[in-house]
Amino acid sequence: MEYQARAVRFSCIEEATAWLRRMNCDPAGVAIMAPKAIFRTVCVENVPTKAANLLKQTFLAKGAEVAVARGTADLSAEFTDVLICGTMKHYRLALAQLRQQPWGLPDLAKSVEQALANDNRRMSIPYQVNNCRWTVQTGQTLVMGILNLTPDSFSDGGQHNQLDQALARARQMVDDGADILDVGAESTRPYGAAPISAQEEMDRLLPALEKILTAVNVPISIDTYKSEVAEQALRMGAHILNDIWGLQQDPAMAMLAVKYAVPVVVMHNRRSMESTRDIMGELADFFRHSLQIGRAAGMSEEQFILDPGIGFGKNSAQNLEVLRRLAELHSLGFPVLVGTSRKRFIGEVLNLPVEERAEGTGATVVHSILNGAAIVRVHDVKMAKRMAVMTDALQGWRTDANG
Repeated sequence: MEYQARAVRFSCIEEATAWLRRMNCDPAGVAIMAPKAIFRTVCVENVPTKAANLLKQTFLAKGAEVAVARGTADLSAEFTDVLICGTMKHYRLALAQLRQQPWGLPDLAKSVEQALANDNRRMSIPYQVNNCRWTVQTGQTLVMGILNLTPDSFSDGGQHNQLDQALARARQMVDDGADILDVGAESTRPYGAAPISAQEEMDRLLPALEKILTAVNVPISIDTYKSEVAEQALRMGAHILNDIWGLQQDPAMAMLAVKYAVPVVVMHNRRSMESTRDIMGELADFFRHSLQIGRAAGMSEEQFILDPGIGFGKNSAQNLEVLRRLAELHSLGFPVLVGTSRKRFIGEVLNLPVEERAEGTGATVVHSILNGAAIVRVHDVKMAKRMAVMTDALQGWRTDANG
């Protein structure tokens, strides 16, 4: 008798459950088997070696695998990163036991449990700001159109910095499918942008913003890191703040988010590309600091949107690594926005000038969606919208897709 075997992959328990039900498994068997079909690898950094040894023994006893640094077993190392590999059943059994152990292991178990819960979470966050409503949710990627009111933007500088041009461009992007517009009046490109004063930024931004707010019916994001500019925009009716310094340069930004009850795009940034750390660990620490600032000011969890800051404080290799490992940000439990549009690393990979980077941008958009981006920030809205809808449909997320 000839058999045909194939490897299958499940991204979540819901997928495994659906598969088992199609096989007509007994309902009790489905409940038992689905957690065994989902395999997860979790990294925990800087664990004291004494705790790491007990953690390893606990997981090994449940049938999982754990890797630690050399020097952990004999305690010659003080700390170690821990890599845990197991099914959801392994985690459930081992974490229950770790919650009863000493040496800080209950806190570690809580952290791992939260990371796994966030990784499996299907997100649906409704927003309402100034009578404008929108939702960030799994499987319905939002496209954020970029509107630069600057004479020196790296990709379209000077094209939309006149009032009539800016208004026409805003309307066109909405017609092309933009779910959000991101309006900026200062070029923040990492290479050679000249800082401007808050007053000059407002002189560029506010007249156009006033017209745009009445001309389109989508939420308007303000791309600024200056609280003076942000407050004036929010007073006029803007709906989202987009801070390239992640609330860490101007503490008043978080207070404005609370005062006006708006979400904030918290972007990772740094002043140097040099680092001896794992880059995703560095991003996670940066975001935790931003979250602490926001929470201390009174921001709610729903107000945070995370942006890994592609192109900011990172070279091309680092940008590619962040994109490859983008799914790791799920563990933080917040919507992720990715902005790759026309950026230098695409030009370096393809050896193309900025005006010829549409296809490369499209590849990064699709990749980002497949790895959990809830919002993609782009110049070419029509292209990105079509890619987003098709990618969502291919993933089986859209309930309105025709079969």
